[in-house]
Amino acid sequence: MTGDDPSDDGSALPPGYERHEISIPGDPAGRVLDAVTSGPSGGRALLFHSGTPSGPGAHELLADAASAVGWRYVNYVRPGYGRSTPSPGRSVADAAPDALAVLDALGHDEFVTVGWSGGGPHALACAALAPGRCRGAAVVAGVAPHDADGLDWTAGMGAENLVEFELALAGGEPFDDFLQIASSVIAQLEQSELPDGFGDLVSERDKDALAGPLGRYMATSMAGAFEAGIEGWRADDVAFLSDWGFSLAAVGAPVWLHQGDEDRMVPPGHGRWLAGHVPGARYEEWPGEGHISIWEKILPGLVGQLSATSG
Repeated sequence: MTGDDPSDDGSALPPGYERHEISIPGDPAGRVLDAVTSGPSGGRALLFHSGTPSGPGAHELLADAASAVGWRYVNYVRPGYGRSTPSPGRSVADAAPDALAVLDALGHDEFVTVGWSGGGPHALACAALAPGRCRGAAVVAGVAPHDADGLDWTAGMGAENLVEFELALAGGEPFDDFLQIASSVIAQLEQSELPDGFGDLVSERDKDALAGPLGRYMATSMAGAFEAGIEGWRADDVAFLSDWGFSLAAVGAPVWLHQGDEDRMVPPGHGRWLAGHVPGARYEEWPGEGHISIWEKILPGLVGQLSATSG
């Protein structure tokens, strides 16, 4: 079941985007997933797994690139963010059945997927656990497993991430307090305030990129992330630091990995590690680019890559 809600209640979606509340058939908790779409409903779906934290949003650069090849942009919001029902204890692998339920409700069978940052592992889950339906995946500055052999997981991260993940590993009240304070600040940031708000996590190139459509997307997405509180952010961090629930060896769809070498949110060591452990992955590292600015380099080529081999 899907209910369309074209109203703009703070998510500030541009014209041409629709918001949906999608009930999960047979879910004992009666869960609902929040989703945003744009583009031709009859086209192939490009499923976007957004970063951490994030709510419903219009990644206009990606959506426009998808529309140019006749695809429909679909951004479903992970449990605990936006209006998506919280699902405490969820794993990265749980993204695959949720994604398929959203696509079923929207009338899509085969799809391609793009995951950015904290969305990267969830895109890989779809590439591993939805054989036949997921025809290709792109991971943009995606997180590697915390237990990755030979990877210093936090090396090169900005100071804010070091604090966040130290608290996430310890858990408990201090972690929740951090999330409560940080979310209250993040949700109020205007686009012009993002460069200072991200602090040590962004490069100079990232700061320039935040002045354009990427910054507009991030400000509106984060503003809508916490309708259900901090559970989405907490669940994401715990999932990253835990067993993902699937093996990267099971990834059968074509995968492209894109990484900026000046990324301070997800440092390039993550992309390099994934390149050596995702079967058949194509890896491209972009000199001088950060976590955000990389998008200005990879589109529309990224969609072209997915289009060329997705049938």
